[in-house]
Amino acid sequence: MSEQKTIAGFSKLSKRGKIRWIVENFYKDPETVFNELVSFWHPKEDQQKVLDGFSENTISNFPLPLGVAPNFMINDKVYLVPMVIEESSVVAAASAAAKFWFTRGGFRAEILGMKKIGQVHFVWKGAFEKLRSHFDLLREQLMLNAKPITKNMEDRGGGIADIELIDLSDKIPDYYQLKAGFHTCDSMGANFINSVLENFASTLTSFFISNDQFQGQEKDVRIIMSILSNYTPENIVRVTVSCPIPELYDEKTIPNPKEFAEKFYTALQIAHVDPHRATTHNKGIYNGVDAVVLATGNDFRAIEACGHTYAARSGQYSSLSYCSVEDGTFKFWIDLPLAVGTVGGLTSAHPIARRSLEMLGNPGAEDLMKIIGAVGLAQNFAAVRSLVTTGIQKGHMKLHLSNILTQFGATEAEQQQVEKYFEDKVVSYSSVREYLEEIRKQG
Repeated sequence: MSEQKTIAGFSKLSKRGKIRWIVENFYKDPETVFNELVSFWHPKEDQQKVLDGFSENTISNFPLPLGVAPNFMINDKVYLVPMVIEESSVVAAASAAAKFWFTRGGFRAEILGMKKIGQVHFVWKGAFEKLRSHFDLLREQLMLNAKPITKNMEDRGGGIADIELIDLSDKIPDYYQLKAGFHTCDSMGANFINSVLENFASTLTSFFISNDQFQGQEKDVRIIMSILSNYTPENIVRVTVSCPIPELYDEKTIPNPKEFAEKFYTALQIAHVDPHRATTHNKGIYNGVDAVVLATGNDFRAIEACGHTYAARSGQYSSLSYCSVEDGTFKFWIDLPLAVGTVGGLTSAHPIARRSLEMLGNPGAEDLMKIIGAVGLAQNFAAVRSLVTTGIQKGHMKLHLSNILTQFGATEAEQQQVEKYFEDKVVSYSSVREYLEEIRKQG
């Protein structure tokens, strides 16, 4: 194997050329790896070109399964929800929770806000009071100059919601912000927001040059950067499930509803006071959230970053979901910040994302937020229910059994025999391996 590990002009190589260089420098069996990587290309050349256009230096595709969770009743409408995830228990858990709540009123969802945030960060070495006294004039100029960019969004009912002047000079000398709120309708709106913000920055600079009150001070302002924030605490969906405590009864999982409700409530309290538990608790929520976000071509990284920041807004990282047991009623809900889009970007460009949205009835951004929030709450309910009843591993490892068998190269006959054997036993890698070895010795 060659010792060469660096290369100039890699991006200019053809796709096959890139793979050839990689396999010859990083693998012991270049031909096998080359053929394997090529085998994951899409058989239709035009579809592969679409996928290649999403990233740089693409060499192959990384397939993930697209599953569906049926029976999600949200505000009295039933959805079949697409989910892209590699963890076997997630779709099953979401489906089970959706089925559980289907007969208990389903999920109720409402939008608490749709405002997104963008900032122009700048340094101003003059007197802040002077800048603040002229801010109304500056705001008017900012709105006017951005009009060519905002007009189409305004025609759809969106646009700039507000602009604030923020003084943070007590934290960083001479540091200020223009903080703007935006409504972007059914688009996620990142490009729109960033374009407006860069226009704001240009206007801010010219304002100091053209305004007589700041004559000679134009060099006192310096733009640092203009960028949207992925923290959207006013872009929130609330999703709730509730029922009388006796109706929580389920023969297999909740034989004692009162005890279950009390344990579930305590588990939520723990997630609110202990960051270690809260982290895993919220991770379970995002198992469901991310799966739908991926399926619909939205940005799971931005959504997770926002959610975890929101979970720490009090100064301590805490649960995103809540529970109450009062007046004989069990209530479980989540407030989730979700900046998603259903038009533009990957939602329109990715063929499976388009089909996923079509499966959901081509929802607008608000309805998609409700769907994603419901799946997050369902996932959380399923996880906590398992934790306070049977334990998480029994169900998780049963669903994971097929993956274990694949790793051990089990035949179809072996799979059937192993699955039957473990129907009433705890599944683990070692126990499956040992039982497979016994079968193969006997065979």
